[in-house]
Amino acid sequence: MDLTGRTIAITGASSGIGEATARACAAAGAAVALGARRADRIEALAARIEDEGGRAVALTTDVADERQARAFVEHAYEQLGGLDGLVNNAGVMLLGPVAGAPTDEWRRMIDVNLLGLLYCTHAALPVMLEAGRGDVVNVSSVAGRIAAAGSAVYNMTKWGVGAFSEALRQEVTKAGIRVTIIEPGAVSTELVDQNRPEIQDAIRSRFGDMRPLEADDIARAVVYALSQPSHVSVNEILVRPSDQTR
Repeated sequence: MDLTGRTIAITGASSGIGEATARACAAAGAAVALGARRADRIEALAARIEDEGGRAVALTTDVADERQARAFVEHAYEQLGGLDGLVNNAGVMLLGPVAGAPTDEWRRMIDVNLLGLLYCTHAALPVMLEAGRGDVVNVSSVAGRIAAAGSAVYNMTKWGVGAFSEALRQEVTKAGIRVTIIEPGAVSTELVDQNRPEIQDAIRSRFGDMRPLEADDIARAVVYALSQPSHVSVNEILVRPSDQTR
């Protein structure tokens, strides 16, 4: 899986799937732009990639802010000398029943999972359309396929990512731009830790002794899609742990 000479911008790169994807893309030969709110994390990751012989730039970004999202894409293009791919990985998973839910959690998920992805994609498309090539990879979830009690609003955002990805694919495929949606099942990341304590307990109880995926497992799927020959478009990849039933 060779990405030599490619330039890839990755959101949510401070931990989990985003961090693993940045490392995997750099190991495959790509120059990477790292976007996240936690400056210390992405600066340390960029230094690690550079120490290992790769090329990386850290760009502190909150994708929920349209101006910051656009600036991330523009600065990635300027500092890397191009933009061949955008990995929309930034995401928030705040679960719980609808009744009595803190509505600020809903707004945060919509702002990051939907609007953040839209803002970054909107900023990247003109560059890719002018070049006549490019990849947009949207990291969604199995929750974008299967709804469950206690995750209604998260389900809504991830179903939205799926619908947007397919409609966008139809718009830009003739222009040489590929669109891929990655749908992980349970992955060992910091997403669960963002929830209220009682919700964290419910999530861990639900999955029991199941062995979750590692972030590197999803990073390999992203690199697989990005590294295909230009005439091959991998539109959708669903990856679950071997013992996850839903």
